[in-house]
Amino acid sequence: MTTAQQAVMAERTETFRLRLVDEQGTARAGEEVRVEQVSHDFGFGCSGFELQPEEPDEHTRLWLDLFNMATLPFYWRWFEQTPGAPDTERLRRLAKGLRGHGVRLKGHPLLWHTLAPTWLLEKEPAEVEEAIRHRITRDATDFAGLIDQWDAINETVILPVFEAEENAVTRLAQARGRMHVIRLAFETARAADPTARLVLNDFELSSAFEDVIEECLEAGLEIDAIGVQTHMHKGYRGEEQIAEVIGRFSRFGLPVQLTETTLLSGHIMPAHIVDLNDYVVDSWPSTPEGEERQADELVRHYRTVLAQPAVESLTYWGLGDAGAWLGAPAGLVRADGTPKPSYHALKSLISEEWWTGSQPLRSDADGVLTVRGFAGDYRLDLAGEAGESVEFTIPRGGGHQELSPAESSPQS
Repeated sequence: MTTAQQAVMAERTETFRLRLVDEQGTARAGEEVRVEQVSHDFGFGCSGFELQPEEPDEHTRLWLDLFNMATLPFYWRWFEQTPGAPDTERLRRLAKGLRGHGVRLKGHPLLWHTLAPTWLLEKEPAEVEEAIRHRITRDATDFAGLIDQWDAINETVILPVFEAEENAVTRLAQARGRMHVIRLAFETARAADPTARLVLNDFELSSAFEDVIEECLEAGLEIDAIGVQTHMHKGYRGEEQIAEVIGRFSRFGLPVQLTETTLLSGHIMPAHIVDLNDYVVDSWPSTPEGEERQADELVRHYRTVLAQPAVESLTYWGLGDAGAWLGAPAGLVRADGTPKPSYHALKSLISEEWWTGSQPLRSDADGVLTVRGFAGDYRLDLAGEAGESVEFTIPRGGGHQELSPAESSPQS
């Protein structure tokens, strides 16, 4: 086992002690059982804009075989092209379909200056603010119970100085201050759905984002997680830089999410490009050499990320090259629908190297089973007793639980 593999296993492998008792509370000593992992607690995510979960096509099946968390598109300009006519029903069908497959969901984003509706430009600041409040309240309420978490506001570092196009959200931030707009997004979403987790997400990895986070926390804003984008169209950042970035954002004591990760399987974007959107080419093919490089970098990246204790999820930004952001060969599946080596490499990590398969255990004299594995849901089957099966959860950090297999709903 390599040092990188050992680091992940040391950080992510938990110890959980189950004490088996009968209905009278007596220890069930010497019980032979089999324990098997059912799901991961860690969020292995991917954008899921194009999926067809109700009647899965091959692309959707490849997605479902790999990921347990989906980011869904709520870009306001596209979601509500005409005022008062949001694309709610289509997104609800998509969300319900994915939840039916056990997928956890994140909405992206509730507020963003980019892709703000052009019809907002006609409004005065007070009207813009009211429209934002209405939009967030409506959508957080409509998707309560389906969407577990939201990027409450996206890319706030650049928000007050954004110049690529005129938009009403930047104009509001310039009139009333960046913190006013951030607070508007978070507090409105919190009031609409108190159960949803709210994320502050940004592509800016410098101290400027740290400054915004500090300002938010000093202002008493309740942030549930910090979202860090890691698009790598200009080449893999390397293990040392990724670990350093995560370490800096971990200092706030909040969970860290890597919200948008890409690695290319074709030529790398030139180093002089500042805004990735400025790089436009007629053709950007995936190549055999690039695919081997992508697979190697992806494994190194995931191992680096999972070795960092603060990280709770990593979302890859696009399963396939077809429809990939900027037309780049960033997917794990080629444009013709066939998986690249990176797809198989990630599947091997998630479902083999980081998975606890069925294993036999025997309880000790006190009825205790010691289970070691990744945080997540597990199933326990008693040998020789047909139909006696229960599920339990190993939380992050491990723990213990008393369990009566005769109970259908054991309590942690």
